[in-house]
Amino acid sequence: MKKNKIIYWITTSLLCLLFFSGAMMYFFNYERASGFFTSLGFPTWIIYPLAILKVLGVLVILIKKSNFLKELAYAGFLYDAILALAAHIMVKDGEYLPAIISIVLLTLSWIYDRKVFGKYTQTKLSTNKS
Repeated sequence: MKKNKIIYWITTSLLCLLFFSGAMMYFFNYERASGFFTSLGFPTWIIYPLAILKVLGVLVILIKKSNFLKELAYAGFLYDAILALAAHIMVKDGEYLPAIISIVLLTLSWIYDRKVFGKYTQTKLSTNKS
């Protein structure tokens, strides 16, 4: 069990650092982010909302108050990483490595979250209500 916790916390910390640093780049270096989004064919109006959602997703995963929101954050991060990977492959800019790393970290963090903290199932909900 201790090995699983170590793997979980390392992968989750790296995952959260990756997405949080991306959000900070969106906030504090808007011109660079705007250039990336434009070159990838995405609208620039989405930069700030995406940055806010990345920060909130990191907080939700680390705080673990709501299993539903945690799963939603994992899903949102996976969707973001897959879209980033597809966009970088389509424009052939060679900048797809962070997306691949984030997909690997997401997968490991999600798997080990379930190993360490258990699955979010309907049966757990019904036993908690009794």
